[in-house]
Amino acid sequence: MTILALIPARSGSKGVPGKNTKLLGDKPLLAYTIEHALQTQLFTKVMVSTDCESIAAIARNYGAEVPFIRPAALATDTASSISVVQHVLESYKERGEYYDAVCLLQPTTPFRAPNLIANCIQKMKIENWDAVISMLPVPDEFNPHWVFEADEKGALHIATGESTIISRRQDLPQAYYRDGAVYLTQTKWLEKGSFYGEKLGFVLSDPQYIVNIDTPADWDKAVQLHQLLNLKS
Repeated sequence: MTILALIPARSGSKGVPGKNTKLLGDKPLLAYTIEHALQTQLFTKVMVSTDCESIAAIARNYGAEVPFIRPAALATDTASSISVVQHVLESYKERGEYYDAVCLLQPTTPFRAPNLIANCIQKMKIENWDAVISMLPVPDEFNPHWVFEADEKGALHIATGESTIISRRQDLPQAYYRDGAVYLTQTKWLEKGSFYGEKLGFVLSDPQYIVNIDTPADWDKAVQLHQLLNLKS
């Protein structure tokens, strides 16, 4: 199975300006995800999609390929992730390169548990899922069976559509949410515009490694987590 590791890193971040090249500890934020991908040793190629030559230079310095610069139209706040992936696949196809699957690894999730990426790849290969993504359990208080929505009159209804609420925590079915660390999808589904396909599998992440950097507060959390992980290593 040929798998492309795709790391998207545009230049126009507003929440944390220049975050992809900003130093987290002793190296740029982008470097952590590149190193995770390379250490996995299961990818046919590790590449960075960026609209910025300076980001491209950093990516190459840490061992990723940047065979082309992303068009400006795909580097805006409104550009979708799926359009970026499709652009990459089409650009490689024009070069005669084809991949069975793409693993989208966001640099804004700089820490991943050891073997998380490899476990996702193994699960896809062995169980033949259309896609495999990393997940974390939803805390009980936010379980969809305990979440309410208001109708146009202001009346509350259980979000799942049930008429009666599950009263005991022990009876709640486990729910999960995407943590943003790994999105692994077969190419045929990406070409159709889907990250998830029809058969979606998952691998549980270790919550101690997860932070998603969108705001200055998230950055501060990442700095603290970086320090904590270094103390443990």
